Amino acid sequence: MTKLSETLPIEQARERLRELIMDLAVVRGKVTLASGKEADYYVDLRRVTLQHEASALVGQVMLDLLDKNGIEFEAAGGLTMGADPVGTAIMRAAAAQDRAIDAFVVRKAQKSYGMGRQVEGPSVEGRRVVAVEDTSTTGGSALTAVEALRKAGAEVVAVAVIVDRATGAKEHVEEVAGVPCFYAYSKDDLGLD
Repeated sequence: MTKLSETLPIEQARERLRELIMDLAVVRGKVTLASGKEADYYVDLRRVTLQHEASALVGQVMLDLLDKNGIEFEAAGGLTMGADPVGTAIMRAAAAQDRAIDAFVVRKAQKSYGMGRQVEGPSVEGRRVVAVEDTSTTGGSALTAVEALRKAGAEVVAVAVIVDRATGAKEHVEEVAGVPCFYAYSKDDLGLD
């Protein structure tokens, strides 16, 4: 384990996060996913995104992923709840680099009270944003977030997920949303069949 305040070189950070995902998040056995599909394993990434060591690594790895792909953005977030700690981790990693990137939360539905917002946090209107997710099977959560963000006046420039299950979500998101979809780890990177 590294010191919690230490920022690792990116390749070490990627490897350590991969190890933590394998150790903490991969659950073997028959499960029904949010998409309704069945799988022989479940990747419970909240066990990673909300864990003290892994959270910082999530931010570092995801920010690096977006930077390496030339994505310029001002805020990151997505559909509550899986995306919430991912957007926050990116915001914190950016702050450590003295970069001003905000986080936001997208509700599943627009509120019928108060200000009636579906996107919470600093305004995304007129801003370049990235919709994030912890993992994706169909791309449905990311697409719901993209739609809400566009209604709120944001310019969605990309979608980014920590783990891609290789079930067509990336391609589906790119086709429907018309933006690139990136992932930090494939199921092969995690040794999943």
